[in-house]
This record gives sequence, structure tokens and C-alpha cells, in this order.
Amino acid sequence: MLARHAESEFNVLERLNGDATVEVKLTEAGREQARRLGRNAGPVDLAAHTEFSRTRETAELAWPGTPLLEVPDLNEFGFGHFEGTRWADGFDEWVVASAPDEGVPGGGESRVAAVQRFVRGYRRLLDRPEERIALVAHGAPVRYVLLALDRKPPARVLEGVDPAKPFTVTAAQLAEAVAELERWAASPAF
Repeated sequence: MLARHAESEFNVLERLNGDATVEVKLTEAGREQARRLGRNAGPVDLAAHTEFSRTRETAELAWPGTPLLEVPDLNEFGFGHFEGTRWADGFDEWVVASAPDEGVPGGGESRVAAVQRFVRGYRRLLDRPEERIALVAHGAPVRYVLLALDRKPPARVLEGVDPAKPFTVTAAQLAEAVAELERWAASPAF
């Protein structure tokens, strides 16, 4: 099962955050979304999350008492000098104009580098022995898998992912999606 984290304080402020050292908590609405996620998705053997506090908080509220696993390779996209800004403060223009292998100005990563990192994180989950794993991550790693499941390559501009909405994906489907993402990263194009 894959899900984007529940609504965070930065979501409400429409701020980009790709720095895990910046603590961003869930809103009260987000905490309720997280609890609903657990009810809707059902019990899991392992709740994976990224290094970001909002993903861990979502996982803990959704599946209290369930073992947790931090997977840094599934962290949010690195926004470079757009960190902390709003989408429309220039990041939107960069996304439309940049090539897939072009890093975000100011030390951010390229879409290719992000996909390669996401693939490593998903492979780590595929290697786990647990039967039912939930992953709480960020919009980009979830959307890339959903696109790959539909046999579509990563898009220049990604469609948003609703907060705390569960997407049921089997291990076989995830492995297939990861292979699709690897093929795209080897020869990226929008």
C-alpha cells in the first residue's frame, strides 16, 4: 500500500519542503486524515516512511504500535534554492523548462536522480520479508509509481496526489513499476 503523507503545516502554507531537517508537523485535519488512512487501508505488518517528520507522524497515527522502517531513498524531491518557497515562486517555471537530467538550481536534484533514488527505496521494500507493507511517502515517489503502473513515463509536471489516500499495489505490480522507472531513467525524456 502506498500513500502520500497527510496534510502538513507546509501544505496549508503552500511551501515546498525537501529538507528533512526542517520539522513540519501535520495539521489537526492531517492527523485525522492519518487515522482514517489506517482504518481504510487496514492492518499492516510494517509501516515504512521517509526521514521527514510528516511521513513518520502519518504512519504512527495510521498504524499505532506497528513496526516502523525509515527509507531515506524515498524522501521528498530536493528543491535547491526553491526550498521553502511556493510552487509559483519560480519552481513551476523551472519544472516546465528543464530537462529530466537537469538539477534544480542551488544544489537540488534532477528528476532522473530522484527517480533513481526512488527505485533504490522501492527495491529495499521489495526485499523485505513482511507480507503487508504500507509506505507513507511524498507526492512524487507515489505519483511516479502510479504512472509506471499505467505504463506512462514520468511527466514533466506531476499531477498531485491526495493526502493520506491509500493505493493498493501488490509486490509484483511494484516490481513491474520499478522496472518501468529504471527503463525511463536509462533514457529519460518528457
